[in-house]
Amino acid sequence: MIVPRAAATLMLVRDGAEGLEVLMLRRNLSSQWAGGIHLFPGGAVDKGDSSRQIFARTLGRSDEEASRLLGVGRDGLAFFVAAIRECFEEAGILLARSKQGPPGSERRGRAGALAEGRRRLNAKEVDFATLVAQAELFLDAGRLCYFSHWVTPEGSARRYDTRFFVAPAPEGQQALHDDVEVIDSAWIRPSVALARHDAGEIDLWLPTVKNLEAIGRFEEAGALIEAAASRQVEVVLPKMVFAEQGVRILLPGEEGYDALPQAPGSPGFPGRSK
Repeated sequence: MIVPRAAATLMLVRDGAEGLEVLMLRRNLSSQWAGGIHLFPGGAVDKGDSSRQIFARTLGRSDEEASRLLGVGRDGLAFFVAAIRECFEEAGILLARSKQGPPGSERRGRAGALAEGRRRLNAKEVDFATLVAQAELFLDAGRLCYFSHWVTPEGSARRYDTRFFVAPAPEGQQALHDDVEVIDSAWIRPSVALARHDAGEIDLWLPTVKNLEAIGRFEEAGALIEAAASRQVEVVLPKMVFAEQGVRILLPGEEGYDALPQAPGSPGFPGRSK
């Protein structure tokens, strides 16, 4: 039995010429995991994401507030940190600020230094907490709104317990994929991404599809963020059905879902600890 690994994903949004756009990345085709898939910046929560050093460099939410919001006993803030870190590593956008400065102030006169810092971070020459401290910045966790919670179904080769966040893109920053894990990046309207998926032009996973459908109901980033700030989040645990025709995924509420057993190690399974 594979226990899901904690992970965080960030849907970065902005207002484009035709309405709300979200930043999407394409994984390297040679990646062993998710090769060629289009998704949002994100990844596993690392041990360093819950360090005292990085929590001390994070503004906008305390660990107690973040843990209560996510329904965990402690270290809920690590999910926010992981989402910000992964976005910086993969897309080059850092949601950070000086202690007194407004959101977006992190890039004024610092573009070159942050680009070099990102290179060092991805090369594992420096850890995230040290990088943020050296830049005299603080992560802006208050910018992120908790949006959804998905757990990979039992039977998958890899399982993740993923928290999805949504945040407005900071002004003055441009997305730049790393050309290692990620080979393309683009701002795209959710409806366009879904249409391209339906046409077979891009590959999306089910949680990405459902989150695109959810944010695509909004025409403006401000309206989405306002709604997300008070959104009630419930865990979504898909289940896999194996048949002669192949594997089928069932979601809560679909016919036959409740008749399938709950997977050990999943939210709601007796004995699971937070």
